[in-house]
Amino acid sequence: MEENEKSPLETIPPVLTEAEPKTGSPLRTFLGVLAGLILVLLLIVVLAFTFLSRQFDKAVQPIQEVNNRLSTQVSQFLHPTPTILPDPVSIVREVQSLARLETIQYSVEKVITAELNQGAFGSLFGDRLLFVAHGYVIAGVDLSKMTEDDLRIVGETLRVKLPEAEVFVATLDNDKSYVYDRDTGLLRRADTQLESAARRAAEAEILRTATEDGILAQAQTNAKTYLLSLLNSLGFSRVVFE
Repeated sequence: MEENEKSPLETIPPVLTEAEPKTGSPLRTFLGVLAGLILVLLLIVVLAFTFLSRQFDKAVQPIQEVNNRLSTQVSQFLHPTPTILPDPVSIVREVQSLARLETIQYSVEKVITAELNQGAFGSLFGDRLLFVAHGYVIAGVDLSKMTEDDLRIVGETLRVKLPEAEVFVATLDNDKSYVYDRDTGLLRRADTQLESAARRAAEAEILRTATEDGILAQAQTNAKTYLLSLLNSLGFSRVVFE
């Protein structure tokens, strides 16, 4: 058999071609280096900012201390502490003997608004203040009003007729009461009587609140309880209040 003739292309030995270099590898390396540099720069910037901030605070601190002292002095100048000089001469007008049995005390807080000329031109001619009032009301029985006829012994029973309970004190606590806010018009001076009027109204409101809450009835009940204990200790086993 005859051998098949090989074509010229088959007789040429294969040529090995070198692999083409990958073009993406250097680009990724460059981007990684660039990202690292950016991170280093950001870290340097943060550290520098922190350092400069601390140095700035240290430099500004003396100025702030001076400013605070100056603000305190200005505040003391604009709002000085009042100096109270009482007259050394005191006059005693009256001395009165009392036999009051105080049996209850109410502590009341009340907010009072006092105002003048709060119309359309209130910002120019008006005067307004907000007064926070703290006060107390004391009630009890005035034993000096009792007479011999108010104490009677009937058999083994002591019959007692107590006077009606009354309010002894209804006043403000000046240590706790204060003007919370005051707004005076641009074209008027502060009314010197406005705070006094607010204080009088506060005392009346405190008394009204305690009275409506039943302070007198409670004072009468407490007086009977106290006197019953006292009279029992003195040997009166049976006591009746009329």
